[in-house]
Amino acid sequence: MDLPEREAPADYDPLARRVGKEAPLSAEENKAVVRRMLDELFNRGNLDLAEEIIASDFVEHDPNMPEDLHGPEEFKEYVAAYRSAFPDIHIAVEDQVAEEDKVATRWTGTGTHEGELSGIAPTGIRTTVAGMDISRISGGKIAESWSSYDMMGLMHQLGVIPSPEEEAQA
Repeated sequence: MDLPEREAPADYDPLARRVGKEAPLSAEENKAVVRRMLDELFNRGNLDLAEEIIASDFVEHDPNMPEDLHGPEEFKEYVAAYRSAFPDIHIAVEDQVAEEDKVATRWTGTGTHEGELSGIAPTGIRTTVAGMDISRISGGKIAESWSSYDMMGLMHQLGVIPSPEEEAQA
């Protein structure tokens, strides 16, 4: 028996796995979400975008922080603190790899220390920091992130702690 062809509704998504659920983004789309967060929030200071790309139940795991960050508001405060300390901050994506809902991003951050950072008075020193993040994407938003960056190297550059070379000469 032949059934008549029907046109699918405009909002029909053949990739959706369950009713009421959006289809997962592709690996390339997930990478774009992370790049957009780094560019818009850190590089441009567009903190209002956090509500659009950071999930309401977001968790940031950062071993350099005393506690995990939760939600877009705390993440905006985190970004604002770095933008205040380094007004010319620029995060350059060096490499990205994505699989399923995870995106690994290797990045380099540069900026001039012109504002207070965790009690460290401005030094005027231009800094470079390498870091990596693994972000989990859900529903087109960053839901969780595990960050690791060279805070020790940053502290050396700012003169807060001596470098290994300086310690060896002492």
